[in-house]
Amino acid sequence: MGHSWVFWAFVSALFAAATTLLGKLGISGISSDVGAFVRTLIVVPAMALVLWSTGQFAQTQEWTPRNVLLLALSGLATAASWLAFYRALSTGQAAQVVSIDKLSVVFVALFGVTLLGETLTPLNWLGILLVAGGTFLVALR
Repeated sequence: MGHSWVFWAFVSALFAAATTLLGKLGISGISSDVGAFVRTLIVVPAMALVLWSTGQFAQTQEWTPRNVLLLALSGLATAASWLAFYRALSTGQAAQVVSIDKLSVVFVALFGVTLLGETLTPLNWLGILLVAGGTFLVALR
C-alpha cells in the first residue's frame, strides 16, 4: 500500500487540508505574505532532512539542466500559488478558498490532455465537470 500512488495522493490530500486549516489560523493578525514566507522557511529544511535521511542527496549526478529548469519554474509557480492562496485565505473562508484553489484539478486535466497528450475517458470528463460544479457550489455564499 505504501507504494501506491492512490495511497500517497490521499496522504497528500490530508496534509493539504491540515495545511489550509493551520495556515488560516497561523496568519491571523499577520500579513499573508509573511505567513507564506514562514511556511517556506519550514519546508526547505524539512525537505532537506528527508533527502539526507534517505540518502537521496547523492543522486545529484542524475540531474539534467532540463530537470533543474523545470523544477525551478515549478518552484516559482509554487511561490506564486502560495502567495495568492494565503492572500485569499486571509480574508475568505477556508472551505471556499480551498474549493476554488482545487480548480487546479480541472486545469491539470485540461493541460494534461492538451500539453502532455494524456487521455481521459468520458467518465473522467464527467468527474472534471462535477469538480468544477462542486467548486461553484462550495464557493457560493
